[in-house]
Amino acid sequence: MAHADRRIAILGGGIAGLSIAIALAQKGIATTIFEAAPEVKPVGAGIVLAANAMYAYRKMGIENDIIPLGKQLTGFNILTANGKLITRTDAAILPNGAPGNFTIHRAVLHDVLLSKIPPTSIHTNKRLLSFEEKKDGMVLHFEDGTSHLTDYLIAADGIHSPVRRQLLPVSAPQYAGYTCWRAVVHTDQFRQAESTETWGAQGRFGIAPLVNDRVYWFACVNAPQNDATMRAYKIADLQKRFVSYHANVQALLACTTDADLIWADIIDIKPISHFAFGKIVLAGDAAHATTPNMGQGACMGIEDAIVLADELAKTQSASDAFIAYEKRRLNRTHYIANMSKRLGKMSQMENPFLCSLRNLALKNLPEWMKRKQVAKILEEITF
Repeated sequence: MAHADRRIAILGGGIAGLSIAIALAQKGIATTIFEAAPEVKPVGAGIVLAANAMYAYRKMGIENDIIPLGKQLTGFNILTANGKLITRTDAAILPNGAPGNFTIHRAVLHDVLLSKIPPTSIHTNKRLLSFEEKKDGMVLHFEDGTSHLTDYLIAADGIHSPVRRQLLPVSAPQYAGYTCWRAVVHTDQFRQAESTETWGAQGRFGIAPLVNDRVYWFACVNAPQNDATMRAYKIADLQKRFVSYHANVQALLACTTDADLIWADIIDIKPISHFAFGKIVLAGDAAHATTPNMGQGACMGIEDAIVLADELAKTQSASDAFIAYEKRRLNRTHYIANMSKRLGKMSQMENPFLCSLRNLALKNLPEWMKRKQVAKILEEITF
């Protein structure tokens, strides 16, 4: 079966699914995308694309379409509640030739990705009910009563993936122990080119500048899962919660309306031991959903796109390509997920004494160790 003869379906029109379609098209491999929602649009606010993700987009040939629409970051600072610096990671420590960390609104990134995909290859309102393998291929059954016959399936259908649920019923989303509010606001008070996180006993507050005087912020607070009080939080409640935090936090909350707020519990999945299942492969959050503490969730899905395209272009057997992709991605994604979980626990500490010990340790972290950590995170930068 030649590359052009292989029917490949992608389930999911998020960042991972669209990136995979673009990377495969670059290799001359056509795909059909099925998205559950009525239209392909992002859920969320801002997003940080780390250097590894930007390098992947460079390899896809679309980096220059994305760069003018976002903001290059010069560094990342962790601050105390009163705004004092705990530690800084400078963009200058990135490997030579590596694109820097980059912020962009999810909706803007989605628009760029969609512009690279033929509209006729995307089908919306296609929520998967089940799939079954037959002699002539695999049949996808959708909620609207339709079905689709394909040779291979790439499931990039998110953390609640029905494909993963059918393949691995024991793999389910798990609560990380903290909940999160996000917003994008217009303000001319934050024109710096660096992102910050403020770590304090009342929670964690992140700030990332976007282009055109917009700022993306998030606030993470320890809480029971699906807590009714947290669900009902308004800006006034967040202002009370973070009243002791420094002026930048106060200013951002002051220019945010209740309508701007996006709320969700933070969840991930326990790392799984297989991504490849014969004619099916899991990718993006369906394969390795992680907490957002390292800013690598979407980045891992974008990396998946490059690796999948590379392996599918090497062989006529997509099943063999899926196994090769799995071998290249398992350890990498497990490391990121486990590190992100540990970082989340450290950043969400509430005990003042433990917080002071943590801050002291981070403050005295030697530069060579920061470089080593960055190098580890970006080790796949040349894929």
